[in-house]
Formats: sequence, C-alpha cells, structure tokens
Amino acid sequence: MVNSRQKGATFERSIANMLFDDLGLKAKRDIEQYRAADHGDIIADDDTWPFLIECKRYASAGRETFKKEWWDQVERAANAFGKEPVLIYKYNHQPITVVMRLEYLMRDGAHHDEKVRMDWEAFVYIARENWG
Repeated sequence: MVNSRQKGATFERSIANMLFDDLGLKAKRDIEQYRAADHGDIIADDDTWPFLIECKRYASAGRETFKKEWWDQVERAANAFGKEPVLIYKYNHQPITVVMRLEYLMRDGAHHDEKVRMDWEAFVYIARENWG
C-alpha cells in the first residue's frame, strides 16, 4: 500500500519541477500547508507569479472528475494570498488535469462561475502569457 501523504508530496515535487522545466519558475512545496489552514501546495520564488496551486493525486476518479471540496480548498487559499486559484490533479493512468476559473481566462468584466479543465500544455501556455 502506498502512503497517501508521500504520494501527494511526490506529485507536488513533480509539479514544482515541471514548472521550472516548462516555465523557468523556481517553485517548491509549501510545508506550512500541514501546519496552517489556507495554504496552497506550491510556493513560487517570484512574487509576480499570479497563481496559487493546489495538487491532488489519487488512484481513481470514481464518478467525479474533481471534488468540489478540492476547488473550495484552493479558492480559500488563493483568496487569502490574493492569487488566482489553480487546481492540478492526476489519477493513476490518466494525464494531469488543470482547473482554473473561466472568469480569469475571459477577462471580459462579467462574472463567470464555471471552471475550465485543461491539460498541462494548455496551462503552461496560459501561465506564460499571464506571468511576468
């Protein structure tokens, strides 16, 4: 049996490494997430990075693609730090999925309550266009 906390930590390190490889962003796991509420999983070394990232790694999806409480968690943390919430999750034998608010992507001044799911490459493109 795999230790779920270790599995999550490994996934978080993997995402931090991918952020560096694909965007040149130096990031690391936020170990304060275990001591205090409303912290994301990944801390960027650059204050201009607009996103707060929460990572989830599970064996299977069941009936849902992602759980509402995952989104609620990242949204609370992002609001506490004045960042845009980003949920990154992965199930065994499935690609990484990234979730963002449609409102952030539209930038039309209207309120859009919907979330957008995308693959890692699409997120990298959006991040590159909106950072720095």
